[in-house]
Amino acid sequence: MSAAANPALAAAKLIDPQALMMIRSLELRARAVVEGFWSGLHRSPYHGFSVEFSEYRQYSPGDDPRYLDWRVYARSDRYFIKKYEDETNLRVHLVADLSRSMAYGSRGVTKAAYAATLAATLAYFLHLQGDAVGLMTFDEQVREYLPARHRLGHLRQLMLALEKPAGGHATDLVTPLERIAGLIRKRALVGLISDFLAPLDKLERSLVALAAGGHELSVFHLVDPAELNLGLDAAALFEDVETARTVYIDPAAARDGYMKRFRAHAEALQAICRKLGVSYHQLSTAQPLEIALFEFLQARMRRGRIVRRANSAAKGAAA
Repeated sequence: MSAAANPALAAAKLIDPQALMMIRSLELRARAVVEGFWSGLHRSPYHGFSVEFSEYRQYSPGDDPRYLDWRVYARSDRYFIKKYEDETNLRVHLVADLSRSMAYGSRGVTKAAYAATLAATLAYFLHLQGDAVGLMTFDEQVREYLPARHRLGHLRQLMLALEKPAGGHATDLVTPLERIAGLIRKRALVGLISDFLAPLDKLERSLVALAAGGHELSVFHLVDPAELNLGLDAAALFEDVETARTVYIDPAAARDGYMKRFRAHAEALQAICRKLGVSYHQLSTAQPLEIALFEFLQARMRRGRIVRRANSAAKGAAA
């Protein structure tokens, strides 16, 4: 998505990821993204966006009109319903891949740094909304786990965990999801952040288990710009960071085959997400983080409308 494609993003001052990574403090990076994002929304004609993610949600057919807030209507000329406590407080578990493949970066921004900043941005934003945020980091095993909380000092602990460098060797997508499914008891949102350079055959089963528990799922598929088109200048020897295997690659000869496999892998991941109703976001590390935040919130808005329509239909069928 380009900034010009949406008035909210067009009005915001998007921060180039390379410039953003020059801020050493992860928390300050997250704050810069969120504050710039809100500033752009307030200057844009996209009114009402921020309101829908705090104390109110937009009225949908089937909602009880007794709970309409007429003062908000008088100010905005739009119908909003006051949220209840259980609707307002969200539990979010961010699951971030810190395996060695995430240490790659062709333009000065590694996927690991981008993933950590994305997770920090989402955590900071959700914390400001009063939501409880937790974190799990992993490579071939689970490395860190912080339960979802909203209390003084918790956000700082989360930032410190995200600042630890990528390590391990392989990427195991299944173990952290199985661990999260076993740990969380109440309905929550689970955000999985990874480059997904791992077999997908067992991923669907893990996502099914979480979806069956009533949890909302968001997948953030991170890619380096060079991975999108094998943007290498010349033939050379390359080392697989997760297996240490050395491979000679001639970009001109390998590009077509590589692109087919890359697209097939990405399409398989998208197909799994589509089948399970999981929000899927492919993000290049060259994209400003404001775009990722905006897409995340848009997906939650769309999902909220779908859920309310389904609930209304179910009520109608029961009647």
